[in-house]
Parts: sequence; structure tokens; C-alpha cells
Amino acid sequence: MGTGRGPARIRVRIRVEGIVQGVGFRPHVHSLARRLRLSGWVGNDDRGVFIEAEGEPGDVACFREGLRDQAPPLAAIHRVTTTAIPVRGDRGFRIAASQGGNHRVTLVSPDVATCDDCLAELFDPADRRHRHPFVNCTNCGPRFTIIRDVPYDRPATTMGGFAMCGECEREYLDPSDRRFHAQPICCPACGPVLRLLDGGLHDDDPPPRGPGDSLDGGGPRSDGAHARGPGDGADPIGAAVEVLRAGGVLAVKGLGGYHLAVDATDEEATRVLRSRKHREERPFAVMVPDLRAARALCELDAEAERLLTGPQRPIVLLPRRPGAEVAGAVAPGDRRLGLMLPYTPVHHLLAAELARPCVLTSGNLSDEPIAYRDGDALARLAGVADAFLTHDRPIHVRADDSVLLAARGGALPLRRSRGYAPEPLRLSPPARRAVLACGAELKSTFCLARQGHAFVSHHIGDLENYETLRSFTEGIEHLRRLLGITPGLVAHDLHPEYLSTKYALGLETPGSVDLTGVQHHHAHIASCLADNRESGPVIGVAFDGLGYGTDGTIWGGEFLVADLVGFTRAGRLAPVPMPGGTAAIRQPWRMAAAHLHAAYGDGLPEDLPVRARHGHRWDEVVAVARAGTNSPLTSSAGRLFDAVAAILGLRDTAGYEGQAAIALEQCADPTEQGAYQARIADEGPLVTIRAADLVRAVVEDTRAGAVPARVAARFHNGLAVAAARVCARLRDDTGLGTVALSGGVFQNRLLLDGLTTALRLRGLRVLTHRAVPPNDGGVSFGQAAVAAARDTLGLP
Repeated sequence: MGTGRGPARIRVRIRVEGIVQGVGFRPHVHSLARRLRLSGWVGNDDRGVFIEAEGEPGDVACFREGLRDQAPPLAAIHRVTTTAIPVRGDRGFRIAASQGGNHRVTLVSPDVATCDDCLAELFDPADRRHRHPFVNCTNCGPRFTIIRDVPYDRPATTMGGFAMCGECEREYLDPSDRRFHAQPICCPACGPVLRLLDGGLHDDDPPPRGPGDSLDGGGPRSDGAHARGPGDGADPIGAAVEVLRAGGVLAVKGLGGYHLAVDATDEEATRVLRSRKHREERPFAVMVPDLRAARALCELDAEAERLLTGPQRPIVLLPRRPGAEVAGAVAPGDRRLGLMLPYTPVHHLLAAELARPCVLTSGNLSDEPIAYRDGDALARLAGVADAFLTHDRPIHVRADDSVLLAARGGALPLRRSRGYAPEPLRLSPPARRAVLACGAELKSTFCLARQGHAFVSHHIGDLENYETLRSFTEGIEHLRRLLGITPGLVAHDLHPEYLSTKYALGLETPGSVDLTGVQHHHAHIASCLADNRESGPVIGVAFDGLGYGTDGTIWGGEFLVADLVGFTRAGRLAPVPMPGGTAAIRQPWRMAAAHLHAAYGDGLPEDLPVRARHGHRWDEVVAVARAGTNSPLTSSAGRLFDAVAAILGLRDTAGYEGQAAIALEQCADPTEQGAYQARIADEGPLVTIRAADLVRAVVEDTRAGAVPARVAARFHNGLAVAAARVCARLRDDTGLGTVALSGGVFQNRLLLDGLTTALRLRGLRVLTHRAVPPNDGGVSFGQAAVAAARDTLGLP
């Protein structure tokens, strides 16, 4: 006969690591434990979440399973460890106070778009948060951009200066409420205040405030100058929409910085924005209220809709519909539009009231980092914006919008930033010592790595001025402190003049911090390998604008046999001089002169329009190239694209990196099947594609009357076929059957798809990027992977 007593109680201590702070994980644990009648507690510390749970063995087992299986949607659990401990016999389950420590391994959540529940409240006239521009809960809202420190609790965020009202405190403490321990919780009674400020500074204005002043404090206060907001009874959203409808430029404070907005259907307003921002031709992103409006502008498939509506809310590059109702100045000459949906309550309110497409571009002048501190924004953008829609919740970390290209088999990241960073990527093999990888010069990111995690930073920008360099160095220090990482190994590019390289060299401390240089194109291929959780060896195709080669020349059209540890250069595009050095990047016609001279020598046809357009300067540039004066040799695929674009009359000058190549891709007829032929030659140990053959084919076809769309397509197809032939030959030589594609040229979808198809037809397996960009934004991840692999083997 039984005793009538139930199973003996047990008690366990559980450690949960991953993205488990700021995502509603403690409320999830609390609710699950209460449902299973367990006693104990849950809390945050600098390693993640700690739990003690006591109850009957079956209930404790269900609890452990539910931690993973029923986790909040924004949580990312990387490891759960359980230890049996003595039973205490306590009753009730509670949320314990957060604990600090000296060994931080907490993972920080990216910022998350407004969830459906909060959106319903935002537009519900009966809800107390109706039209509240800062509505959020444990499932959405600001995270990385407001965190000052960990553990993730309200005092450690920029919401620390806003005292909760009684109603918000009740929700915060109620385990059944979805705002239970939601750190940015607020409402109209206790939250930040939205205001509309006039943009222009007048003689009687107070001087612009510094980056630490103005609205940047920890509590609810305002600059007060020319404010139009709740304080005077005006509706700042309605007034801001009137600015847009009147053709004005509006600065809008978002999650990671300020945007500049105009009515995207207003041609004059868009041109004014371009003029004031000094951004002559680079396309603007467009925000639309919903998927229905997106479908009216662009062709959307299921993958595109998934990307647009996901919690990250990136900008997605999509094919533009014929007759799409946007101003021509939004994306001049581009068959695509960069679309995004609203991701903060402020954006939702603006989009709903404006009810038409809206340009939403980074709040900066050309080549500057995005403004995110209020005083700095008011000063820097005063000559650009007619009004500022701003508020007094400080942004602690600047973060641009992420950009994705809807591509074959999924999305290709072009800029990984807000919504994705600093979510960790897997690193295999794990780093033996903590690593800092300093990245490249353009599209700069840095990467911190510890054990099996790599943390690629938000997009920094081009390291070409002091403000961007300061953003780079401040970003490193902040993320290091949040993650508790002290690097013992620093990886850098080989280019001695990159500011990122100079920064790395300044960190070397014998016996404490070691340096390792990683060749630029090896880093690209390593980035693709690590992105696919592979270690190689593979045949790597690295096509980009430029990178410092080990032979002192400028590489950019490379075929490598590579793994994470090292590489051998096995092939290339035939090198040509780069007349004038960096001037040739800004003036693609110079690369046309170099490639045409390589193809024809002194026998260049006299009737070429590109030559006629530049008169006597043409012969001077050819002479400079021939003499090698300030004309480094380059095998760059990006510069080859520039040359062909100039030959076809598409771009003689470029306002931004890659503009001529983009124009060539946009010009190409995607239905054209023809391909120019290029010879493959042996030049010493290198298999070389004779780029001159492609250039001659472009010239001869054009002179025969072929339209530019057909010529551009045949050039793309020809390069893809030639590259595939080189890879097949290297497969035969090495026995390797996998090809990794990386480098900024592979942002070109026509080339990427064409080469992928040609490789697969030859029986080769193809790796492309998934989580980090193929451009220089992914170089830091590749550097970290190389450094970790070398260090594991004890190599320098």
C-alpha cells in the first residue's frame, strides 16, 4: 500500500546564456514556473539569466523543456546548464534583483520594430496609449541603441531618467501583463515627449548645444527653442505632416539616429533635399505605410514580404514597377527602389497620416556619420531641415538602417546594422583568445570575438574623416564594455594607410595584445566561409573595387585557394594601370583609357565617343598610365566594370563608390543570353582572364550598332563564364569542389546569379553570403575568423 505522499521535491540551479535580456525572458520564466507550481527565483546578471527552481521532478523537467520550447520570439538561447542543489522548501516564485559581476558574457538584443499588439494600442482611441509615440513592450522597441550598461535594467538605459507613473508601474510588476519588466515602458503621463522644432537658427536663438547637452540628458526636458509640441497644445505629428505636404524637409529622430524626410512624390522637395544634403545621385530609401503601398511601387514575392515585415525592418532593394508614383529624383536611373516599412510608433503615425510614400534617408551631410545626439543634429542639420520632429529619450548608440537585397534563395545583406547588430554570429573554430578585428576603410565595421561568438558591429561608414573615426573608436569601447571583452589579439588589413590599420597598430602591446595582418581578399573569402559555418579549403572568387595585395599591387579580381588559416593566389583578372590612383575611382573614364590602351595599344579606333568626350586629356592619361606615374597596377573587377560603363557612355564620373558599376548592371538586359569570350592564359603561377578580350568585344559590338543594354548584358555573361572556367580549371588542379563568392562586386545580382548558375552547371558547389555583406562591411568578420583559426594553431 502506498504512503499517499507525492514524489520528493528537487531543486535545480539553471544558467541560460544567449539573447535573454530585454526580450521578456524573465517574465516568461516567471509565468512558466508559476504555472507548474514551482518555487524559486529568476534574475539577470552579466552572464545572462540565472534561475533556481524547486518542485516535483516531472514539473521541473517540464520547466526545463519550456525554457527553450516556449521562449519569447525575440530570445535566442545559446546554452542552458543545470545543476542539482539542495532543496530549500521555500514557497512562491519571484524575480530577483539583477546582479553585477566581473565576467560579462551577456548578449545584447538588437532593436526591434513595433509589435502588432503595441500597434493596435497606438491606433485605438479607447486605449490609454492611443497615439503615444513611444509605445513598446517586452516583445518590441528600443534595445541596443538605449543600453548604457548591463545587466539590462531600466537604470542602465537612457530611460533611466523617466520615473514610471502608477499605471505603468502596475503593469511592470504584473506577471500576467506583457509589459512585465519591460524596461522602456512608458505612457503619455510618464514617457518621453515628442516635439516639433523649427529648423532654421535665427539671430536671437541660443547657440547650438554640444553632443552632451540639449535633449541628450537622462530625463524629460527639451531645448525649448521654437518648439511646437504638447506644451502649446499642438499635435507634433500633424504639424510634421504639414511640413512634408508643404514640400519641406523634416528631420525625424528614429531609434539609432536622425533621418531626413520629404514627400517622395514631390519632385521639387526631393531635389531640394539632394541639394542641401550634398547627395547628388545616390538613391534614397522610401518608407511606405504597409505592404499594400509597397506592392504599388515594387514587385514583391513572399521572401520580399517576409523581409519587409520582419522584426528587423530593413530597407529592401526591390524591382520598381513601371509607372511607380515616386519622384524621379528619388532613385535616378535605378530600376530598383529601397523600400522600408515603419518600425517605430513615430514612423507609423507619420506614415498613416501622410498616406503617401516618404523619403527616409540618413540624417547627415554627404560622407558624414548619421547624427544621433540632439545638439549635434540641431547644429549639423540646421541648414538642411526645415523642422525637427524630436524627443527627449536619448540615443546612446548610433545605428543606421540595415539594407538587404532580395536575391536568389533568400536575402543578400548589403548593410548589417539596426535590427541585426549586435546579435552574435557563430565562430568556428572558437577563438582561443578574445579578438578585435578592425575591418577595412569603406563601409567600416569592427568585430569582437570571444570563444564561439563573433559580434559584428553596426555600420560605421567610410573611415575618411575625424567624426567617423571617432564613431568607430567609441563604438569599439562601448561594445567591449557591454560584452566584457578585452582583446588579446587584434586583426587588421594589410593596407598601411587605412585608418583602421593605424588604429590597430596603436594597440599593440608586447605580452598583452598581439597583432595579425589579414590580406583583404583572404578576409573576404574567410568571411563567406564563416558566414556558412565552414572552414575550407575552397576556391575563393574575390571581386571588388580594390585591396592591398601581397605583391604591392592593387588586387580586386582574385581567385584564391583558401581556408581560414591562409591562402594561395591562383588566378586573377589581367592587371592594368590605374591612372591617377584614387582619381580613377572618381573618374571611370580614366579606367576606360587604361583598359582600352591594354586592348588596342596605339591602334585604338578614332571614333570612340568616350575618347572624344575627353579630348587632349585622354592622351595625357594614357601617357601617365604607360609611364606608370601615380598609376598602380590593378586587377580590380570593380574598375573593369567602371571602364565598360564609361565606354558605353553610362558614367564618366562617379559621385559614390560603385556608381558606374551599378549603372552598368541597371542598363543590362536580363533576358540577353549572349556572352563575350575571354581567353584564359597562364602567366607564371597565375591563371589569368584576359580582360582585354571583353573590352574589345564591347567596343566592336557597340561600333556594329548593338544597343547598350545588350552589350552590358553580354559583358556580364562573358565575365561570369570566364570566371566559371577558371574555377573549373582550379577544381581540376586541386580537387576542390566548392567555390566561395565574396567582395563588393557580388552585390551585382546579375553577375552573382550568372556566375552561380555557370558554376553549378560545371558541378561546383557555391557558397554566398547570408548574414554579413559581401562588401567591406563583412571584412571584419573574415578577419576575426582568420585570427581565431591561426591562433588556435599557434600561428602568427
